[in-house]
Amino acid sequence: MGWTRGGRETKDAEFLELVSSRTGHLYRSACLLTSGDTHYAEDLVQEALSRMYVLWRRSAFTGGRNRIENPAAYTHTVMVRTFIAQQRRRSSGERPTETLPEREGHDADSSLRLTLLDALGRMSAKDRAVLVLRYWEDRSVEETAEVLRLSSGAVRTRTTRALARLRTLLGDSLAELAAR
Repeated sequence: MGWTRGGRETKDAEFLELVSSRTGHLYRSACLLTSGDTHYAEDLVQEALSRMYVLWRRSAFTGGRNRIENPAAYTHTVMVRTFIAQQRRRSSGERPTETLPEREGHDADSSLRLTLLDALGRMSAKDRAVLVLRYWEDRSVEETAEVLRLSSGAVRTRTTRALARLRTLLGDSLAELAAR
C-alpha cells in the first residue's frame, strides 16, 4: 500500500499549509518559553516542525486509530514537550548577567516586556510552560494537563505556585512599569 507521487505532493502541500498558518503563533509562544531568546525560540519551532513532518509523512498520521484530530494543537504540544525535554538535559557555558545591554528607544512597553521575560527566565521550565499555556495560549486546565502529561490537580497547583513565584520575582517593579 504505497503512496503515489500525487499522494506525497498532496501531503506535502497540506503540511506546508499547516506550517505557513502556524509558524508565527508557534514562534511567539516559543519566545515566551525561552524567556525572549529568539535564536533558541527559532530552533525550538524548527525542531517541533521537523518532528511533525516525520509524523505527517506516516500513513498512520492521516488515518486509523492514531489519527491526530487537530494537527495545529498537536504541533504546539510537540514544541512544549521538546522545550521541557531540552531544559532537563541542557548544559550550557552561558552565564546570566545582572543587567541587559543598553538598548535605544526604551519605552514602557519594552521595559515591561523585558521585566516579564526576565522573571519568566528565572522560573523552572515546567512553571514557565504552565504559565504560557494557561495565560498566553489561553488553554484550559485539562488541555494544559494533557500537553504536560500531568493531572488536572497538578496543573492547578503548579499554576498557583508559579503565579506566586512570578509575583515574588516581579515585586513592585510590575506596578511601576504598568503605571507608566
